[in-house]
Amino acid sequence: MTSLRMTTPRLLALRALLDEPGRERYGLELALDAGLEPGTVYPILVAFEAAGWLVSREEVVDVHAEGRPRRRYYRLTADGIASGREAVAAAGKRRGTRAASRKLAW
Repeated sequence: MTSLRMTTPRLLALRALLDEPGRERYGLELALDAGLEPGTVYPILVAFEAAGWLVSREEVVDVHAEGRPRRRYYRLTADGIASGREAVAAAGKRRGTRAASRKLAW
């Protein structure tokens, strides 16, 4: 398992991914679920994928028929699920306030 430095935005993205760990999600959907701006979530997804925590795929659609760009879908790997849960749990232990624990704890 690759260890990543956990920032609050990364923890929020992990929490959103871990809500339904087996489900594929696209970046904008994850940004909205995590309460992050898209420009913040995409570098996080790239880092998670580089660490082996995520796999991604680009959808195959006719962009003209759909009327939107192609989406890249992300899904947690088994290592990503385990590492993500560990990271969220560790962050919950480090945070002293009740509000932070409610937001990030499992």
